Amino acid sequence: MTRTLVAGIGNIFFGDDGFGVEVARRLAGTALPEGTRVADYGIRGVHLAYDLLETIDCLIVADCVPRGGEPGTLYLIEPDVDDLDALGSPRDLDDAHGMQLPAVFASVRTLGGRLPPIRIVGCEPADTSPHIGLSPAIEGALAGALEMIRDVIARPPPRENP
Repeated sequence: MTRTLVAGIGNIFFGDDGFGVEVARRLAGTALPEGTRVADYGIRGVHLAYDLLETIDCLIVADCVPRGGEPGTLYLIEPDVDDLDALGSPRDLDDAHGMQLPAVFASVRTLGGRLPPIRIVGCEPADTSPHIGLSPAIEGALAGALEMIRDVIARPPPRENP
């Protein structure tokens, strides 16, 4: 059985940065294959790091990802976790307003864990200023993000990272 963790991350107090949290909320209320767990991590990077010490075959992260596209554009990012290590350190986990994925990944390795293959379903934000609620463009992208995540879950698990 494949063990997949779908992690919704983001800060709901910064508008579209709450994209991943809303994706997790909506996905948690649907039928998913056995072995799939959905969790809303918000900005709790330490919690995610400790959960990644469990045996997981694939991590799917839903997050707001500014890449210069039109607001609401969805991206499927398949990072090489070895390239992410230099971007953060475990001490970066103490940011009370956000989560830095490279710091989470570095923490997993520092704690003796191995990272599973990672897929990021990202959405181009329109507004991450301090307020609660997603912009219309991001609201409109949620159904596509759920479909993208279901497609990733349905694929055979990617090869394990060293």
